Amino acid sequence: MTGKNLYRYGPSRGELWFWLWVSVGGLALMAVALLVRGMPSGPALVEVVGLAGLVFGYLGLRSVKRLIRREHP
Repeated sequence: MTGKNLYRYGPSRGELWFWLWVSVGGLALMAVALLVRGMPSGPALVEVVGLAGLVFGYLGLRSVKRLIRREHP
């Protein structure tokens, strides 16, 4: 079992770079929208800042972690 690649079914290095750039682009677009339109209030704050930040932040951090640790086939 030690000779097998544990990450052989995971995302490839290229796919991790793709998801990293998608997350950076999404966070950048969210920042531009907040600068242009201003900070939303009420439930829109949770939807725009909270959920988008959570999704794009998770994708970016997961990709960075896997690239640094070389957790890819």
